[in-house]
Amino acid sequence: MSKIQRFEDLTAWQKAHEFVLGVYRVTRELPKEEMFCLTSQVRRAAISTPSNIVEGFSRWSNADKARHYNIAEASLEEARYQLLLAQDLGYADTAALRESALEAKRVLIGLSQSVRPCT
Repeated sequence: MSKIQRFEDLTAWQKAHEFVLGVYRVTRELPKEEMFCLTSQVRRAAISTPSNIVEGFSRWSNADKARHYNIAEASLEEARYQLLLAQDLGYADTAALRESALEAKRVLIGLSQSVRPCT
């Protein structure tokens, strides 16, 4: 197993980045009247996920790392809800993308637990 030296080496970041790319693909199909509402909101939440993983990775203290990983997880859940809303409104089939979010969340939880003190 090689040592993780860059944020790109983190599986959590890789999964979150793939999720963002999927969000961009799906949101291109949303109605134009949603451009400044749902489309913008879900994209911001999705982008926040890998961005906070990167920021956490760059922090020195485990407490700071854990805080940013927690923010990433919350943003991921926010985006997952917004994709559910898009589905329920009949805008797009987001089931596969929401499953991708859950996979990213599972990996992110593992990353978070790796920096939290044992209790």
